[in-house]
Amino acid sequence: MLQACREAGEVDYYHALAYVHLATIAPCFFVGTWLLLRAKGTALHKRLGKAYVVLIVFSSVVAAAMPAAVGARLFDHFGFIHLFCAVVFVSIPLAIWSIRRGRVQAHAWYMRGVYIGGILVAGAMAFVPGRIVGDWVFG
Repeated sequence: MLQACREAGEVDYYHALAYVHLATIAPCFFVGTWLLLRAKGTALHKRLGKAYVVLIVFSSVVAAAMPAAVGARLFDHFGFIHLFCAVVFVSIPLAIWSIRRGRVQAHAWYMRGVYIGGILVAGAMAFVPGRIVGDWVFG
């Protein structure tokens, strides 16, 4: 993938997006883990939850702007991993809507789905050979 980007002159653009994505998704992992393990409904939970939502949505927008590096691509851009962006774009508004209506269990379900799918599963997929993080870690 990186060789193809070099030939197309996209390396700087792709790497810039990758660094921004990494800088926003890494805090999501730590904040999300804390939110899942600690008491719910506290003032701190609400403040960190708002920060988490901003970070995960921004990170997903950045990820959606990055062309798929592995596998088939739709419109020569979107790959399977972009489905996790869609999970975030759908689940976050539904989680907010749910908690504002007092549907705590639905809110928790959506937020767990974002964390598991959007961070853990997509994050694990980032280490696949041919993806930029996989190339950084495994050479």
